[in-house]
Amino acid sequence: MVKELQLRVTLKEEALSDILLIKSASFLGIDKNDISGVKVLRKSIDARKPKIIINYKVAVYIKEPLPQSSQYQFNYKDVSKSKPIHIIGFGPAGMYAALRCIELGFKPIVLERGKNVRDRRRDLRAINQEHFVNEDSNYCFGEGGAGTYSDGKLYTRSLKRGDVRRIFENLVFHGATEQILIDAHPHIGTNKLPKVVQNIRETILKYGGEIHFETRVVDFTIKNNSIQSVHLQNGDEMAVSRVILATGHSARDIFYLLAKKQIALEAKSFAMGVRVEHPQHIIDGIQYHCNGERDPLLPAASYSLVQQVNNRGVYSFCMCPGGFIVPAATNNGEVVVNGMSPSKRNNLFANSGIVVEINADTDLHKYERFGALKGLEYQKNLEKLAFTAGGRSQVAPAQRLTDFVEGRLSPQLNPCSYQPGLKSAPLHSLLPKLIGSRLRKGFQAFGQKMKGYYTEEANIVGVESRTSSPVCIPRNEQLEHPEVKGLFPCGEGGGYAGGIVSAAMDGERCAEAAIVGL
Repeated sequence: MVKELQLRVTLKEEALSDILLIKSASFLGIDKNDISGVKVLRKSIDARKPKIIINYKVAVYIKEPLPQSSQYQFNYKDVSKSKPIHIIGFGPAGMYAALRCIELGFKPIVLERGKNVRDRRRDLRAINQEHFVNEDSNYCFGEGGAGTYSDGKLYTRSLKRGDVRRIFENLVFHGATEQILIDAHPHIGTNKLPKVVQNIRETILKYGGEIHFETRVVDFTIKNNSIQSVHLQNGDEMAVSRVILATGHSARDIFYLLAKKQIALEAKSFAMGVRVEHPQHIIDGIQYHCNGERDPLLPAASYSLVQQVNNRGVYSFCMCPGGFIVPAATNNGEVVVNGMSPSKRNNLFANSGIVVEINADTDLHKYERFGALKGLEYQKNLEKLAFTAGGRSQVAPAQRLTDFVEGRLSPQLNPCSYQPGLKSAPLHSLLPKLIGSRLRKGFQAFGQKMKGYYTEEANIVGVESRTSSPVCIPRNEQLEHPEVKGLFPCGEGGGYAGGIVSAAMDGERCAEAAIVGL
């Protein structure tokens, strides 16, 4: 017999190794020796009150053994001689599209502009230390995409787009911790993700797929409204019949290429702002109602904030407890910041994007001449402004949080995790009013919601501009571009996802759509 229970555990009880067994037996009114095992299905922390509670959803196995294997079986088969599906981009969408192709009996041929995870590290070091951006290998481009070096947060609200559990189970199959199947807000960690990504690559190659790194697509041949071939930067041309376009939200050259070929694109609403960083102990103190160090049984505290300001949402994005701010530019001459955390989330700082909604229909009148690319041009201009304000390197413009809100230049800045360094700059006047004025009011409101959040010990760092794609590549009900047969826009770059999990689910769906009729 198996019973599912909801259990509430205090921090004091959590320290006991067999507390779930004890509580399950008590709840069911049976001897604990009758319980074969307790499997945790879900775990979350309720810290709304000073007495912190850990909520568990568990399956209690009574006089029968716990199941040893996953309910998901990934039926990978040899596809070395099967019909090909070409996939451009090897981020979460491209990886899961490739894996799904193999399950369905088709050969994925992946074309990735960046390097594998191991070689990619050298280019990340160059950004941080030498302030040089390799435009094909950076925090956004390369094996695993932007997700590899942005914490590996797996929380998603896209529950209707596909089987979230299947995505998680496949990550575990490839080496991720089983804890991601349990936690309410799961993450893998920047230090653990590269190995998981490498294992996915090895699976694809083992079963006959191909992955070509440092292979940038620069053109398409389209005849009779159907994609015929892709052209590579090295001059090669590759015949294709089905292409899953999973290039990510920062592959601007793809947007320009499609626009040049007069292939339909659409402007899309997005969000931009700054990244705010606090000492982690401040966020811990607010969220866990403690004045000193947090209880060792508790993880580094996170937060989620949202406020309506002048008919636009101002909200936290990609919150990284115990993390680092990193340089996420994809071209020299721009400064972009993002956040990441190691698996233990044990750095001294907590950072989060704080961004403002930008409505593509009403907020970008000065950029209308750029048509569907107007949001992209707006995004680029702000990144160039940050580059100039920071001193024309990867040093980022920054300001104390209180100085930003009160409209004064910071005479000095707080310590920060951003490795290239900070330069004091008047972000309160440099940011467009559309963004800056709303951020200032938003931060004040956040200070009311989280007492102690609004503090001179926090820095804001600019700019957080790559929250999502400002361009949508349209597709029909068959997930195919309405004007180009055989072209399947996918993931964040197409405008159909907003994170690792939703991109992975979209990759699977596009793989299933691409094989129809082959």
